[in-house]
This record gives sequence, C-alpha cells and structure tokens, in this order.
Amino acid sequence: MTRPFSTGRKSDPTAADLALSAFTDTIPAALENTRFTRHSTEEEHRTMTTNLPTLLRFTDPGLREQLEALPDSTALIGIGTDGTAIAVDLDTAPHILVCTATGGGSTTILRTITAQLLHQGAHALVLDPKMVSHLWAKGLPTVTHRGNVAGIHDALVNLADELQRRIDLDGDLDDVPRLMVVLDQADTTLRQLTRYWETFRQKDDPKKSPAVAALEDVLYTGRQARVHVLYNGRAVDGGLAPAAREQFATVILARYTANTWQRLAPIAGPAPKSSPLPGRVHVVQDSTAHPTQALLMTDAEAADWLAATAPGEI
Repeated sequence: MTRPFSTGRKSDPTAADLALSAFTDTIPAALENTRFTRHSTEEEHRTMTTNLPTLLRFTDPGLREQLEALPDSTALIGIGTDGTAIAVDLDTAPHILVCTATGGGSTTILRTITAQLLHQGAHALVLDPKMVSHLWAKGLPTVTHRGNVAGIHDALVNLADELQRRIDLDGDLDDVPRLMVVLDQADTTLRQLTRYWETFRQKDDPKKSPAVAALEDVLYTGRQARVHVLYNGRAVDGGLAPAAREQFATVILARYTANTWQRLAPIAGPAPKSSPLPGRVHVVQDSTAHPTQALLMTDAEAADWLAATAPGEI
C-alpha cells in the first residue's frame, strides 16, 4: 500500500501520519496549475522531477493552516514528485543534514524547518557564524542566537550540561520543550571551534574541543532527551567523528556533485541529476531519494509567524 506522504518511517500511522495526510487535499488546491504524477517504481520516483511545482510558498492558500495542525515533532520539508508531503518526524528521525552548493537554499531550508518546530513549541539554539543569516530568530523568546566563535563554543559547552540534565530526568520529559540545535556553515564552524580550543587548551585538558564533543554527544543521545541537530554542511571533512556523521536519518541535498551524493547518500543509489531550479532538492529517507520542491518561508514570514510565541528562556 502506498503511503500518502513520507516521514522517514515504515511503521503504522501515527498522529504525524494523520495530520500530514491532510496535505493531499490542500496542496493540489493550492497548486491547481501543477500536474502531479505517481510513480510505480522507486527508480521512477527518484529520477522523475518534471511534475514538481516550481515554487511552494508559506503563503499558498491553506498551507499555513495545515502546518499549524502538525504534531510538535513534525515539520514539512516540501512536496514530492507525486504531490505528497515530504516531512520529517523528529521522534523517529531525530537529526537532519542539509547540504547544498552556494545558492542552493540551505539557509532557507534551515529557517523553514526551524520556524515550524518553534511554532509547535520547541526552543532553539541557533548558531549563526555569519551573524546575519538568521536575524529572523534574534529576539524571539524561545531562541538563543550566537554568532562569533567564542559565543558558539560557550553555547555548545552549556548544551552538554543541558543534555545531561534532560537525560537525568529518565524519560520524564512531558513538560520539557523540544530543543533544536541549528548549526549553519557547520563544517567551517567546527574547524574554527577546533582552532579556538587549541589557543587556550591547557596541558591536562582533552585534545578534542569540548564544543565539538558536545555536538557529537547530542547526535548520539539527543533523541532520548528531545534535543535535535539541524546541520548545514557536508559533515565529512573532519570535525565530526564518523559515528556521529551516521546519525543523520534525513539528508536534504541540492546542487550536489556525484561525489557529495556518494559520500552523504550512498544508500539511496546512484546520484540523480541535480536540478538548478530554486528550492529543488532531494530528500533522502529510509534509503529512498525523494525529488522535492522545498517550502519557502521568508525571514519576514518566519518572524511574523513566531511573534506570538509564548515567552520562555532556554
């Protein structure tokens, strides 16, 4: 039986399944000029991209209401080749890797996913080394925004303590908000963190940066603590340990090379043709690559949508 959407699961329908199934009614109406085609084989699903919408906006009719109805673990990534919703459920696929070439929309994808989860009650630690890529998140009561390497280092070291605090609760997390660790320009940032640690590391200190170690610990154990990583980068050029790199259950790729595909998504088979169209990505989940038109949410739309977020500090 064909599932009406993809959330990275193969089990029986859950609340996320039921909520996402509503998109099958809403999205064709919002994109009434787009013709969708269902594919009978995985190969067709992976390679056929001509029937995707050319743009999917947060302001499309009915879309915002459907997003607001999603469970707190679920965020829409975009629309797949057959017109179904391609989403991530953090309860089963806790960490996400986004990798695109310059201009491929990675910052937009990070913003769109993070904003949805914030709206559902999550908190976020947004690590923005350019200091201007995620200004939409600055000032939000449930977001900690850090830009320079010293601030990012301290935030990740503190994250290690928060992770342990949550683990010590032994599963009693009903009143603990989900925490998103959003790391933009991640590969460069990890190299900077390593160099930063080397400048003041003492003889008896661990050789590995405690900030990088904290990020790895979240990748290993974050699921049980409701802490999730949204990583923008290749994660293959040093920095993260190999076992940590394997924790990304959802991989979103755009404007990639065959080499990048082989490194990040070998389980999904040979690299399909990369599209130059804005917002056109492949979402790899459960060994399947889904051609997807990613949801576009602008800075202003994200900030306005979250303006009424209940106050609280991480």
